[in-house]
Formats: sequence, structure tokens, C-alpha cells
Amino acid sequence: MTSNAALQDEPAPILACTISRDVQNFDLLIEDMENVCGENWGDLSLQDASVFFDQPEADTLEFVVLAVDQEDESDVDLISDLIKRASGQKIKVLIVAEEVSPIVLHKLLKIGAEEFIPYPLPDGALNDAIDRMRKRAEDAKMLATNHANNLKATGDRDGVVIPIHGLAGGTGSTTFAVNLAWELANVDGGDEALRVCLLDLDLQFGTVATYLDLPRRESVFELLQDTSSMDSDSFMQALLPFNEKMHVMTAPSDLIPLDILDQEDVQKIIDIARMNFDYVIIDMPTSVVMWTETVLNAAHIYFAMNELDMRSAQNTLRMIRALKGEDLPYQKLRYVLNRAPGFTDLNGKSRVKRMAESLDITIEVLMPDGGKQVVQSNDHGVPLSDVAAKNPLRKEIQKLAESIHETNLEAVEGA
Repeated sequence: MTSNAALQDEPAPILACTISRDVQNFDLLIEDMENVCGENWGDLSLQDASVFFDQPEADTLEFVVLAVDQEDESDVDLISDLIKRASGQKIKVLIVAEEVSPIVLHKLLKIGAEEFIPYPLPDGALNDAIDRMRKRAEDAKMLATNHANNLKATGDRDGVVIPIHGLAGGTGSTTFAVNLAWELANVDGGDEALRVCLLDLDLQFGTVATYLDLPRRESVFELLQDTSSMDSDSFMQALLPFNEKMHVMTAPSDLIPLDILDQEDVQKIIDIARMNFDYVIIDMPTSVVMWTETVLNAAHIYFAMNELDMRSAQNTLRMIRALKGEDLPYQKLRYVLNRAPGFTDLNGKSRVKRMAESLDITIEVLMPDGGKQVVQSNDHGVPLSDVAAKNPLRKEIQKLAESIHETNLEAVEGA
């Protein structure tokens, strides 16, 4: 073990440090640190650690091991500050705890500690924890490399905004949003490929990241927390590319309140997305919130997903009444029936007609049941076109994407 003085005098870089009130209380930790790090580690007291983080020698630290016991609970604020300091300097923090209350331990892990090991240390536990921390760091680096966003902000577009809103749970709105965005990204845009952005505004339970096998990044939450300072560049950095053709803003990694965004926040996100993309697809939460009005007003087409059942019919009626009651543009809603009856199902087609008449709506888009291939596609994190190009649902979404683009081109030419 290296002494405190050796931290300054030893020429070999210090890769790790133990931080404790008295490391001699953790003699098993001393043995394991020597086995793992050899001579390239040091020991610091709780008071000295904060000073050491300001020294140049701290730049070589890979991780620190905070050894605490029941007596240290009175210093939880100091220990918390040390964890925050270390995390802020990209130094991994591992907690070794003996008889520490679950509440204190939970707090330390929540603010930045990556691993926890009980004391006395089980055989090999320290080495295993360090290996896990290193593997996570390597995986994160690989993800950052594989999902690097090289698309630059242009600010010269006037994108078409297309929200998708499931009027009942399980109507397939996210599947529809993901595949519609992907099919639009693959539509022939002429000399230049179309720029398509998919925004997952189902902030609590959004699954766009799952359906496209994309990581959920902390930068999304940071962006949503401070939209006042957001510009095109910071917005683009929060997006993840998918197969170099489509860019996605995933839902945050943690469950957050839907009202973390207000109407101005959502309007700014949509405005910046429109400035940089030809098509902006928005996967909406099933719940209606204050900023649903903002999205509806910004939308060129607002797809409302439902199924041929009573709950969808009742929720559609509630939605129409709510929009009419607030004098909102309910006429923008375009009703999509998922798992629609087949061509030969005359009884089913009759039920669709009766449902539309009873609600006084027109069901303009009928999407067939894609079967098990849809579940397989979502579970594998790829669009339907990649695993089942001939799937009837995929074909209908492809036709719809082409129709949307053609209609948009005609509107631009006629303007």
C-alpha cells in the first residue's frame, strides 16, 4: 500500500485510491487492493480526499473505493460531496459498506456511485466489481462510437409534422410511428435523401428506443430540462442516428412527469425539428396533457390510432368532445384503424362502417394485422422492412409514406 506522502512522491501513476475514515478498519480491503492494483494505489482520509481531487495527480485516477461503516453515517453529506466530485471528474466510485443503513446506501448509489460491495468482502468481489465498471465504460464508449451523430443542423427546412396518438393502450401507435418514419426515410427524395426525425414524446413509457435498439441517453433529459438554452446544434446532439437514414430523440432513461414540458418547451422542440428535417414524426403519449394542444396546432396531419373495439370507440368520442369543447382543430385528426378486418371479412367491414357512422368520423387508413412478425420486429429492434418486407402491415405503411410524400410535393408545387 502507498502512503499519503507517496501520492505526491511516487512517479508511477496512481490508478486508484481508497477513501475512508481509517482504512485499517478494512484490512481485507487493503489485501484486495494490493492484489488488484499492486503498488499503483493510495489511501486518503475523508478530509484529504476533497483536496486531492484538485491536484494534478487526480487526473490519472480510474476509480476510488469509498469504505464506510455505521459511524460514517453522520458524515453522509461529506461523503456525498466526494462522490459528486469524483463523478464530475469521470472517476468511477465503488462503495464498500459495513452495517450502513439501506437509506444511506441508496442515496450514495443514486448520486453517482457505480458499485456496492458489503464488508467483509466476499472472495473476488472487489475484482468482479472493478471488471463490471470497466466493461460498462467500454460499452458506453462503443455505443458513443457506433451511434455518433454526424448530421449537421441546416436550419433551412420547413418540415411536415406528423404526430401519432394511440386513443387506447395497445393500438400499435409506436409500431406505426417507427415504421412510418423509417418508410419516409427510404422514400426517393430525388437528388437529396429526405431528412426524417422521430421524436418520442411518450416521456414515461416510450418504447421507440426499444423498437429500434437504441440506447437512452442522459442528454435527452438534460435537453428537456433546459429548453430555454436549446439551439439547433444542441438539439441535433441529443438525437441518435438509425442506420444513417433517420434520427431519433428517444424517451429519457428514467420515468419523469409528463408536465416536465410546458407548451413553450414543446413548441420550441417542434420548431427546431422542422427547421432541420423534412418530416417530423412524433410518438405521443396516450394521456392528453397541456402540450397536446401545442402538438395538434403544429401538426399537418394528426393520426389517431384505434382498434375495432368498444374502448377505442368510447375514447375516440371522448377525444372529439374534448377538442370541440376547447375549440381546437379536431378536423386535423386522421383516424387509423389498426388490425383492420381483411378484404374477405364482410362482417368485419360492416362493423368498421357502423363504428365510423356512430362516431360521425371517417376512418381513412385501414392497417392489417401484421401478426407475430410485428412482435418479432419490435423485440429485435429493427423496422418491419428489415425482417418481413412482404408483411401486409409493412406494405400498407410503405404505401402511406409514399402517399404522404407525394401529397407534400404537390402542396409545395401548388404553393
